This record gives sequence, structure tokens and C-alpha cells, in this order.
Amino acid sequence: MKNLLKKYGHIWALGYGFIYLPWFLYLERTVVRDYAVMHVRLDDYIPFSEYFIVPYLLWFVYVAGFVLYFFFTSKQEYYRLCTFLFTGMTISLLICTFFPNGTDLRVIVDPEKNFCSYLVSLVHAADTSTNVFPSIHVYNSLGVHAAVMRSGALRNKRGIKRGSFVLMTGICLSTMFLKQHSAIDVMGAMILAYMMCVLVYGENYAGSRKPVRQKVLG
Repeated sequence: MKNLLKKYGHIWALGYGFIYLPWFLYLERTVVRDYAVMHVRLDDYIPFSEYFIVPYLLWFVYVAGFVLYFFFTSKQEYYRLCTFLFTGMTISLLICTFFPNGTDLRVIVDPEKNFCSYLVSLVHAADTSTNVFPSIHVYNSLGVHAAVMRSGALRNKRGIKRGSFVLMTGICLSTMFLKQHSAIDVMGAMILAYMMCVLVYGENYAGSRKPVRQKVLG
């Protein structure tokens, strides 16, 4: 047990979930009216497509999967990714706390149309249309992809990098094609992600873009 704690003591960072979840759920319960509606003209030109529920839900596997990958392979990259994710998520909660926001974009979905529509109806039932700016789906996806691209262990894994890019792009698009988020939510997440990349990766991100050296856990 002592050796396990020594080897995997960095699991403490995941305790952030005990801060984020209660805070987020509180906002979900309390932000129900008198909030700023996030809606721009571009949103009206983006059609709804229930099939984008696939990449939208894969977000959970994508983010959790790479957090666990770096947890077991590199403390340095794990801490960088956690710093990126958790700092941005906190900023997002602060924005939603002091600037209550939501969307008016959701469409009525027939859960009996097909399986994807059924999944969309489940998401609608579990998640409100508030606390959307900036989009955490987009922000975290960009953060994970940045970590993948900066990883020394994945330096020569072109297939993983390309797959990460495709999934990251699909997730970002899904937030708009499912009418979960406005284009402005996505833009806000992109701006925040860029600033955090510079802060977390510094010159390693904004400069040479070469993978950072990392110490692999053994």
C-alpha cells in the first residue's frame, strides 16, 4: 500500500471533482430564469442533427481516457493536463456564477425516431440548457488534444494524433449541431483554451511546438 501511494499519489488531483460537481449541480438548479441568452446569427444556419450525439457522448471517454493514460505514464503530462482542464473548468463556473447564461436553441426531439434521437432526449432530460458559456465540451476536448500533440510518449503515434484531431473536431461540432451550445460558446471556449495552452505549456506550445520531455512512470 505504501508503494502504491508513493507511485500513484498524484491521484489527489482528481479530487477536484468533489469541487466541480457540487458547484455545477448547484448552478443547474438555481440558474433557471433571468439569464443571458447566448445566440448569434450563425446558430440559425446550423441544422440540427441527432447523429452528432455519437461524438458528443464520446467526449466522456475521450477526456477520461487520456487523463488515465497520462496518470499511468507520465506525472508531468498528467499534471499539465489536469492544470489545463481544472483551471478552465473553474473559470467557466465562475463565469456562469457571476454571468448566468443559457441558450434558446434546443429543438423538440422525438425519442422514437431512432436510437440517436433517443440518446438526445436522455441528454435533454439530464442536462439543462443553462450554464453554457464557455462550452466545457469544447474546452476540454481542445485541452486533451493539445496534451496528445505535446506528449513525448505519443510523438511517433500519428494514428493516435490524427484520431484525436478527428474526435476533437467532431465533439466541437456536435455541440452546435445538437443545439446544445451557441457558436459563441464554442468561440469563448477556443479563446480560453488558447490562453490556457500558452500558460500551461509556455514556449513549448507557442514556440517550437516540439513534444515536451517527460518522465515515464515505472
